[in-house]
Amino acid sequence: MKFLIFGDVVGTLGRKGISQALPELRKEFTPDAVIVNVENIAHGKGISPDTMHEALTSWDVLAFTTGDHAWDNGQGVDILTNPRIPIVRPANYPDGAPGRGYVIVKLGAYEIAVINLQGQVFFKNQPDNPFHKLDEILEIPEVKRCAIKLLDFHAEVTSEKRGMGWHADGKISAMWGTHTHVPTADAQILPKGTGYITDAGMNGAYESIIGMGKQAPLKQFLTQLRAKMEPPETGAMEINAVLIDIDPSTGKTTGIAQIRRILQNT
Repeated sequence: MKFLIFGDVVGTLGRKGISQALPELRKEFTPDAVIVNVENIAHGKGISPDTMHEALTSWDVLAFTTGDHAWDNGQGVDILTNPRIPIVRPANYPDGAPGRGYVIVKLGAYEIAVINLQGQVFFKNQPDNPFHKLDEILEIPEVKRCAIKLLDFHAEVTSEKRGMGWHADGKISAMWGTHTHVPTADAQILPKGTGYITDAGMNGAYESIIGMGKQAPLKQFLTQLRAKMEPPETGAMEINAVLIDIDPSTGKTTGIAQIRRILQNT
């Protein structure tokens, strides 16, 4: 089974880029399912009813993942608790946080567990230990029986992501990192069969600073004064994804490759 997995979708250009790229990517790679991280889908912060409606009706996605910005847009918080929408938020947040940390979806004759976790290093909030939480989730009977187990690890530090990869090797089918918005060149199959990449990268404005317009971040770097970050709404778009091929009979990854496209805004 082939999974086409997109990192963080940032604002208008991220959504437009996915909509423009998906038909061609489906034709080229023939994935069985698509998974998308949508924590920045609504103007760079959180989710909203309108943006999720666009994603649900246009993209034909198996499941949606998020991260620490999942709750930033108050209008979209109810989406996280909607049982009809296959969306997850980091599982290592307290029980009172809206949403669920894993979802089980059907793909043909197989059940797929899609898990979301957040790292601890360099975050203002401090969720529970993600390594321990993964082990807890994998002991849940409905997760245990799934033929394929997938993890979006939303973390800041590459070493924490690499650590999670080695910790999860042989326990899950594949893990990809999100959050830092820059794709890494270390896609690999770990020794026990887990597909891994440190960061899938973002989908959004190509001429930007990790999805935001250049001027505000540059002002902060140059003056140390806060400036409002806004994602551009015009210009070229970058698309970053990972294609992971998994044998459902073993739950192991048999192939993994990074995909990157620069698209003109037509």
